[in-house]
Amino acid sequence: MQVKVRIGIDVGGTNTDAALMRGNEVVCWIKTPTTQDVTGGVLSALEQIMTEGQISAAEVGAVMIGTTHFTNAVVQRRDLAPTAVVRLGLPATQSLPPMIDWPDDLKAAIQAQGYLAHGGLEFDGRNISELDEAELTGIAQDIKSKNIRQIAVSAVFSPIRPEIEAEAAAVITRAYPEAVITLSSDIGRTGLLERESAAALNASLRDLSHTIVHAFEQALRDSGIQAPLYFTQNDGTLMSAEFVEQYPVLTIASGPTNSMRGAAFLSGLREAIVVDIGGTTADVGMLHAGFPREASIAVDVGGVRTNFRMPDVISIGLGGGSLVTFDPLAVGPRSLGYRLSEDSLVFGGQTLTTTDIAVAAGLAEIGDREKVAHLGAAQVEAVLAHIQVMLADAVDRMFLSPEPVPVIVVGGGSILAASEVAGLPTIKPPHYQVANAVGAAIAQISGEVDRVYSLSKVSREDALNDARGEATRRAVAAGADPASIEIVDVEDVPLAYLPGNATRVRVKAVGGLRYA
Repeated sequence: MQVKVRIGIDVGGTNTDAALMRGNEVVCWIKTPTTQDVTGGVLSALEQIMTEGQISAAEVGAVMIGTTHFTNAVVQRRDLAPTAVVRLGLPATQSLPPMIDWPDDLKAAIQAQGYLAHGGLEFDGRNISELDEAELTGIAQDIKSKNIRQIAVSAVFSPIRPEIEAEAAAVITRAYPEAVITLSSDIGRTGLLERESAAALNASLRDLSHTIVHAFEQALRDSGIQAPLYFTQNDGTLMSAEFVEQYPVLTIASGPTNSMRGAAFLSGLREAIVVDIGGTTADVGMLHAGFPREASIAVDVGGVRTNFRMPDVISIGLGGGSLVTFDPLAVGPRSLGYRLSEDSLVFGGQTLTTTDIAVAAGLAEIGDREKVAHLGAAQVEAVLAHIQVMLADAVDRMFLSPEPVPVIVVGGGSILAASEVAGLPTIKPPHYQVANAVGAAIAQISGEVDRVYSLSKVSREDALNDARGEATRRAVAAGADPASIEIVDVEDVPLAYLPGNATRVRVKAVGGLRYA
């Protein structure tokens, strides 16, 4: 029986990359300019990679896409649905209402409405107050009167006992059946405001996710591909099309994660620093056990503090399309993006970019070198030296210990990196240009739990087993093959500052794709 191929696609600010894989072999890869509507670039990449690989639609076993749609929507304040947040916690938390720390323009974009209701938990699972069904019904009716369908429900300490949010959601649904509800305990970790904000962002993206998912599914059908569609998320794993419709916020920052997973696969290294230089930015992150190291603090998404899982990545405005100026010397952060092949000097344009510098230095052979012949050697060397300082600073900031680790350089803009970065030798694995698309193609499915348990009520072993079971169930729900599930990360941190012998448990389960 012939092994079916997988197609990984990653959308960047400048290029949309695709890789065709059969087993662990990269059969071929392509790059095509990202289009303004993003989807067009994905469709073009899909068609080109099938032609390049000389495969039929029937040979495709799965398509994995990493998309910037949802990140762009938040950053650009567009295509966001009107959203209400219902917080369970009265009489507590009244001094900090929902979305209090959000930028005004983002609150305006989602027509933000916040409500406080009774309910919520103490850290050990005791109720702050009882749910008030009449109160929640009244809130649901008020939201309905404002013609808002997307609702985020959050409760104080809900990761300890998620059913409290589910009970409130059931009451709201009875009063307002058309409502689409996001539960904060399904997305964020312990920490009320950040978890609540992550849920609200997710709710505001759900209408867009429905549109995007169905557009991609239709594109696959139009091309004759009947294979399942998956989307990459920001922990280096995949989620099904159905799952991303419910949790689109989990795709944010998936691009750097794809590159890091691809770098680990292509190099064979599981502990390393990855420098991914694209057309717009350079992203620097740390690999641990073959997966991106996760950020341990709240992460800013479009001006909003959130605490759902995110890769620990430093992004700098350096890429193949970055604008270069002299007097004073500066590189980026502005970039030509997908206009690089039209507006840069070597392609007949009028704008000096790092790609022009690379061609002038003999590091790349693209476009017309004669069009940068006027650049002086001292100018070119000064720009390249400045770029190395930028990269070295980002790499230095990524270290948590003095122990040296390899530096893997990937991405189409990696021609800008020297043979050493921050005194460490660089490695460019095969197919480094499309490590992001390879990372999408090889991705697995994951499920994660981050919960506080009171060990005065359950044993530590029971708490760990409960978290392992829930992480496994979440992975299977996202599309993992139950027979392939592995627990890849367990963290048990006693919380000495809380009474009741409390401990915080984080568990991550990973499994292979479940094919139909």
